[in-house]
Amino acid sequence: MKEILQYLFNHNTLSKSEAKAIMIEIAQNKFNTTEVASFISIFLMRNISLDELEGFREALLQMAIPVNLHTNETVDIVGTGGDGKNTINISTLACFVVAGAGQKVTKHGNYGASTITGSSNVMEELGYHFTDNSDLLNENLEKANICFLHAPYFHPALKSVGALRKALGLRTFFNLLGPLVNPVKPQFSVIGVYNLEIARIYQYLLQKDQRNFILVHGLDGYDEISLTQDSKIISKEGESIYSAEDLGFQAVAPESIKGGNTPKESAKIFMDILEGNGTEQQNAVVLANAAIALHHTGKYGEYDQALLSAKESLESGKALRSLQLIRN
Repeated sequence: MKEILQYLFNHNTLSKSEAKAIMIEIAQNKFNTTEVASFISIFLMRNISLDELEGFREALLQMAIPVNLHTNETVDIVGTGGDGKNTINISTLACFVVAGAGQKVTKHGNYGASTITGSSNVMEELGYHFTDNSDLLNENLEKANICFLHAPYFHPALKSVGALRKALGLRTFFNLLGPLVNPVKPQFSVIGVYNLEIARIYQYLLQKDQRNFILVHGLDGYDEISLTQDSKIISKEGESIYSAEDLGFQAVAPESIKGGNTPKESAKIFMDILEGNGTEQQNAVVLANAAIALHHTGKYGEYDQALLSAKESLESGKALRSLQLIRN
């Protein structure tokens, strides 16, 4: 590791194969905590390159614990995290709205490292028991249209650096890897990114995939459609900027979509929204992200029709029911 660090300190970048080999060794615990912390720190001082991201991703997917689901015609809504906004758990809420609308969801998530409450924190607080058992995941997908994949259960490298990431409390390149390494490899992905430079790297990488993707970025720095300002949406077909009004809503204030200061507070907000007690602004942000995901699958018509399906899912209690079914 000493030679690798010296090489990187001299402003060099890793090739795809070098990055892949190093990530495999990190997963195998071949380096001590100080060495791994030093390696991670390099990418706090400069942006990751496309080759490096691709190599790290290939390593994680190669080492991932296999999941045998009956279908990959699923969608994941996931953000990089690390935008520092401490919002409600928008992506995870949107996943349940999408599931309630009838679209199968394979949600990939983790504990918050640079945020207070990641998707795994809130799911755990709500009583969900993580599993890597394919039979149980298939059962959840069948009865609730959603299953939850806790990333450390499927990725040895993420498990090995979990404590270190939490101790650092900073946005690292592992934030960038999470949305790219869902072990199910869903056919559709809606990925939130915290800045446009990262969006470009993702775009170059994901263009190579056969699967479909949408990248979303709130232009005021959110890794999701926040409705606080305009949002940029990027797909294989091109890119566009949408205002809140374009998406069927009024703009919201940043304070109106703040999350809790603890997992318990975040879980309460989460349940309030699913139980029909969310504020107009909270509901709007969740529905906008859910509608984009539904529209992305091509099964729900134009965006306006997808939005109606999302609203029906939330207002009828179907989204809540999807959560209840996987908690049992």
